[in-house]
Amino acid sequence: MNALAATNRNFKLAARLLGLDSKLEKSLLIPFREIKVECTIPRDDGSLASFVGFRVQHDNARGPMKGGIRYHPEVDPDEVNALAQLMTWKTAVANIPYGGAKGGIGCNPRELSISELERLTRVFTQKIHDLIGNHTDVPAPDMGTNAQTMAWILDEYSKFHGYSPAVVTGKPIDLGGSLGRDAATGRGVLFATEALLSEHGKSIGGQRFVLQGFGNVGSWAARLIHEKGGKIIAVSDITGAIKNSKGIDIPGLLKHVRENRGVKGFGNADPIHPESILFEDCDILIPAALGGVINRENADDIKAKFIVEAANHPTDPEADEILLKKGVVILPDIYANSGGVTVSYFEWVQNIQGFMWDEEKVNNELRTYMTKGFKDVKEMCKTHNCDLRMGAFTLGVNRVARATLLRGWEA
Repeated sequence: MNALAATNRNFKLAARLLGLDSKLEKSLLIPFREIKVECTIPRDDGSLASFVGFRVQHDNARGPMKGGIRYHPEVDPDEVNALAQLMTWKTAVANIPYGGAKGGIGCNPRELSISELERLTRVFTQKIHDLIGNHTDVPAPDMGTNAQTMAWILDEYSKFHGYSPAVVTGKPIDLGGSLGRDAATGRGVLFATEALLSEHGKSIGGQRFVLQGFGNVGSWAARLIHEKGGKIIAVSDITGAIKNSKGIDIPGLLKHVRENRGVKGFGNADPIHPESILFEDCDILIPAALGGVINRENADDIKAKFIVEAANHPTDPEADEILLKKGVVILPDIYANSGGVTVSYFEWVQNIQGFMWDEEKVNNELRTYMTKGFKDVKEMCKTHNCDLRMGAFTLGVNRVARATLLRGWEA
């Protein structure tokens, strides 16, 4: 099941639980605005190349729209749509004053030079500058983009609108980026896991973890879980997978990954087949890579007691049902990986106030938001007698629906 179908299905189930009016339900699904632009740039060799840029702005009932910009060969309008919608519910679950958006350019960033990427980013910004802004739509980095991409957008946007650091988040620190943003999603995963475990009378210390994915989110989550006494017994990334049932030496692994650009070949652990990583015997499985990795074909083989979704949409709805019957507790992505967008919000707040925070304040505020978020999700679970995913979806959809009704959607 693709991301859009899965998101729509979860939304419709939540709408049914909440008893939403069918006209309102339909209105909440349709994006506020979809933008498609042509971006033509001169290549370094003097030839011209054209790319297609997208921005889907899904909903702005609760505040400016917020979401990443990805540079990827397969920027698919359907997927961008699903991710924009997911951002609407995610920001509502985190209780930050944003709506959802998502965008991208269909290109392969690995095949473009730095100067070509800069020209492409600037042309894209020229095409959409009057449709984004501090209080309209605030982009952020995503797959294939980074802090440098945000710096170019900020500079190009500022040529039209004056210096506006709050127009993007995930910027370099020197241009008004926030301390703690780099680790934010991984740290959020830690706080979410702590909240879930304490509900079950457990703590991180002594629990056995398996991590699929060792990029930014996976590596930060691993580092922070290791510091708290959690035992990480298996890790995988694009290069391969490794296992050590006594616990992997995470500081050693981080050093190895920096030097070798992957976990493959790490000395103090045994190589295993990357696909078997999901079926390792552990307490907590953290998928932190791609979507759709847990599906109806493999859900039965999962041995973990808890799944914490650090990736977007790693579990298909069909797998959800199988895992629910097995008694596996799933902490859903729209709550579990919201640390990143929450610290993006802190960055935006700091830019608007022109007053920057120290890292300790950023991390303390993030802990407060993640802990409160879990309590709110649990309240919805009790009210509607549902699992954590539906608890999170009903919480998010209800907040957006209430804001929409209060603002007068039929007028």
